[in-house]
Amino acid sequence: MERLLCGDLPSSQSSCRVNRNTVSGYFLAGRDMAWWPIGASLFASSEGSGLFLGLAGTGAAGGIAVAGFEWNDGAWTGLSLMALPPWQIITVPEYLQRRFGGERIRMYLSSLSLLLSIFTKISTDLYSGALFVQVCLGWDLYLSTVLVLAVTALYTIAGGLAAVIYTDALQTLIMVLGAIVLAVRAFQQIGGYPNLEGAYLKAVPSKTVPNTTCHLPRADAMHLFRDPLSGDLPWTGMTFGLSIMATWYWCTDQVIVQRSLSAKNLSHAKAGSILASYLKMLPLFLIIMPGMISRVLFPGKDTVACVDPEECTRVCGAAVGCSNIAYPKLVVELMPSGLRGLMIAVMMAALVSSLTSIFNSSSTLFTMDIWRKLRPRAGDRELLLVGRAVTVALVALSVVWIPILQSSSGGQLYVYIQAVTSYLAPPVTAVFILAVFWPRANEQGAFWGLMAGLALGLARMGLELAHPTPLCGVPDRRPWLLAHLHYLHFAVLLAAVTAAIVVGGSLLSPPPSPDQVSGGPSDGECDLGGDRQWPSVPHNHPISVPGSCSASLDTHQPPKAVGPPTVTLKDTTEPPFWARVCGINAIILMCVNIFCYAYFA
Repeated sequence: MERLLCGDLPSSQSSCRVNRNTVSGYFLAGRDMAWWPIGASLFASSEGSGLFLGLAGTGAAGGIAVAGFEWNDGAWTGLSLMALPPWQIITVPEYLQRRFGGERIRMYLSSLSLLLSIFTKISTDLYSGALFVQVCLGWDLYLSTVLVLAVTALYTIAGGLAAVIYTDALQTLIMVLGAIVLAVRAFQQIGGYPNLEGAYLKAVPSKTVPNTTCHLPRADAMHLFRDPLSGDLPWTGMTFGLSIMATWYWCTDQVIVQRSLSAKNLSHAKAGSILASYLKMLPLFLIIMPGMISRVLFPGKDTVACVDPEECTRVCGAAVGCSNIAYPKLVVELMPSGLRGLMIAVMMAALVSSLTSIFNSSSTLFTMDIWRKLRPRAGDRELLLVGRAVTVALVALSVVWIPILQSSSGGQLYVYIQAVTSYLAPPVTAVFILAVFWPRANEQGAFWGLMAGLALGLARMGLELAHPTPLCGVPDRRPWLLAHLHYLHFAVLLAAVTAAIVVGGSLLSPPPSPDQVSGGPSDGECDLGGDRQWPSVPHNHPISVPGSCSASLDTHQPPKAVGPPTVTLKDTTEPPFWARVCGINAIILMCVNIFCYAYFA
């Protein structure tokens, strides 16, 4: 912990250069971030300790197919650039309000994002970080969690987004270097990569459940593309369902979008996304394959690969399996004391990086999309105080949630993260895409599409909680919707149903106004302090966006499709040289991505 505090002092000093007493300074780092901290922060924010342990655990349980989540993310990261040039906004729900008008869609999306942050981001990061500390050091679960949360909250409350991004940049370096050291040592233990497949397929626990095959490693462990019906990660779901989820995460999730919006200009935003995409190619070799090796190395294989419920409960306290301890077990068994401390720093860096990102972005959502609705005349000082208070509240909720998560997540951490996302995110993706590319989409269709998608997603989630995955040796008597419809396939179905309702509802109701679709006239400026102002939005951009009209002070007039005052983008131009550099790197990245997919397919 002391090393972590001392190591992050440079990031704290760098954040002091940004004016944190304005809305733009605190929530968007003054829109003055360079490409390298943006790229590092994008990677670190998407690779929190939850995914660190989850990826390694899923690799130990099923092989390399989970790498498709990372590579798909890398391929879709560039789509987030669509929102950057003309949309002078702070939050994505703000854009949708400007596009559709009214308040209910924006309020719903902000509330949904906060819930997703608590249940799929903060909770999983806290659980995985605490699990890592418990396995490696034997510390008390709650004491170590509270200490890490205290450090995380200190960064976020004191520094705003600038501190978060610079912290992410430093800790990304720690994460990658530490993971490289452990991966090299792990491969040395099995004689190199050529021996991985053979050794993994022989990694069978000594204590099994009679008359079952659940203890056997998957025969397709070294393949990305798996059977669409019997595969644990079917190729159809990984191609279509995962793309829907990736679009939500990289194009509409506040944690990600906020980093790109903090760029000093468009070239830096693009370069940051490309850097993050390059880094997303590494987890297969630095996290997933070491997780597979963890299953191979330990005597009896009754720790990481256990299948007997009693044995699993003894080892890790979860009857469904212990694959989540694959990475920390590897650290404890392989690393000498000095390097073990380095890896603990890596995991704490991942935890702090992810949590700082989530806390900062969640406080932005609450402050700009909910609090401003309740108090439209709130000044900068009040908004900043509320943002910091929300961070404190999130910390408290996270600590309270730990016992619930500890008893419910068990050996399915990564599956839990992706499944919950597939139940709640696809409707947002469908509405966002239609809002951008179909001018006829209106508020009525979008809202009822979101409500229908939410109802279907919650119904599936309720069934999942009521009928959990059966233990090894127990017959699967779950409803067909659970037993035979994979959550990635459900994501495709959910997005399609939502899109159909949005289209039908929009066609059956009046079209949106021209101001909503193509940008309306400005009624003047509304200076509420700080560096916020009402800019004019360019009309010649190929993607239609709403205008930046100020809200009427006459309470008898209906509200226009506007959000809170926006922040003027510093620079939306692109020098030709750097535009070509970004374009060439994007092409190289796609070629590398395609080659890796083909090689491991």
